Amino acid sequence: MKKRIAPAVLRGSALAFAATLALTACGGGGSDAGGSADAGNADDVAAALEEGGELTVWAWDLTVQDVADEFEELHPNVDVKVVNAGTGNDQYTALQNAIAAGDGVPDVAQIEYFALPQFAIADSLTDISGLGAGDLEGTFSPGPWNAVQQGEGIYGLPMDAGPMVMYYNTEVFEKFGVEIPATWDEYIEAARTIHEADPDVYITNDTGDAGFTTSLIWQAGGKPYQVDGTDVTVDFSDEGSTKFAETWQELVDGELVAPINSWTDEWYQGLGDGTIATLNTGAWMPGNFESGVQAGAGKWRVAPLPQWEEGGTATAENGGSSLAIPSATENAALAYAFLDYASVADGVQTRIDGGAFPSTTEDLASEEFLNREFEYFGGQKANELFAESAENVVEGWSYLPFQVYANSIFNDTVGQSYVSDAPLTEGLKAWQDATIQYGSDQGFTVSE
Repeated sequence: MKKRIAPAVLRGSALAFAATLALTACGGGGSDAGGSADAGNADDVAAALEEGGELTVWAWDLTVQDVADEFEELHPNVDVKVVNAGTGNDQYTALQNAIAAGDGVPDVAQIEYFALPQFAIADSLTDISGLGAGDLEGTFSPGPWNAVQQGEGIYGLPMDAGPMVMYYNTEVFEKFGVEIPATWDEYIEAARTIHEADPDVYITNDTGDAGFTTSLIWQAGGKPYQVDGTDVTVDFSDEGSTKFAETWQELVDGELVAPINSWTDEWYQGLGDGTIATLNTGAWMPGNFESGVQAGAGKWRVAPLPQWEEGGTATAENGGSSLAIPSATENAALAYAFLDYASVADGVQTRIDGGAFPSTTEDLASEEFLNREFEYFGGQKANELFAESAENVVEGWSYLPFQVYANSIFNDTVGQSYVSDAPLTEGLKAWQDATIQYGSDQGFTVSE
């Protein structure tokens, strides 16, 4: 189960990673994403499995070890060593350092979707199209499948997905007689009603989060990032971005969101004692509720993400990871066999059993998956809503080829709008300008 980390915790490692990326970002990618052009084909994958060998896999997701154990049982001549080299950006920094040093690079690495372009355009990942990934069209839900593609290449296989929903505390809404909001306008009204009835209770928490902000802009139809190789556009004045900024400004101005950082003890306590009434995030969250918010068991439910327009069904992704093959490996074919097992074959069910949310369309449509009753959510068949959200992710979203750095400066730009009189529109413009400057300094052609 993927666990997200508060941006402030990641800022130092993100900047370190960005600094090392600058050495390689435009060192030969041309107009297309890079990677190995001679990784091999499906016959090479079969031959590699027969021959066997050793693989080193960097992953923080605990279910990967279970998948590796099964893979070794099926292929006794293969030894898979799973290493936790850090979570998220901590691992990315270690990976980029290993790539720069030309030593210690793993054969397989877990990489979140927002970070994948940054490695692909730096020629640091293998294009796995020819190894079999090119035949997987339709295997995964649209959001994750789009996220692993750069230009004409495929640079990872989706591990999981983060289609967004709204988790809500039934006791809070029932206590104050508030209906479950179906639109963001209704969400704001619910926030006012709840907070006026009890000033200690908030509709949600938010101190400024890059991933959450871009996800809601994505849901609103915004496309602030346009990427064509090293030609990049950053524009937060589009309709979707403006819609988010103006709507969320009402919550910030009204002090209707709790000033609590996510993934802190205070946050877990707020989710457990009812002072935080909703959480809008990805379908990977249930395991975190079960392990970290025991006091909320039976009180929380799942609902569709509030809509920007009444009657809409649009959603976005928030979180999720891929398994990718660094181009420095000499075991690309064998590494792909592991990717295929973990992301397409029986390893998918192993990860589902371990709490992961799948990105494979077959599993998302299976009766067993859809009919699972979540005891934590009062017996609700939450997967039905998760799967529906996965089908309704707005198409056409792109991340920057330096998104890790862009996210690392969010709190210094947009985040200031949460602690000052500067409106979110100004914060987004400051984020835009700083991002454009950084991209230009790294050799990208960046415009607004």
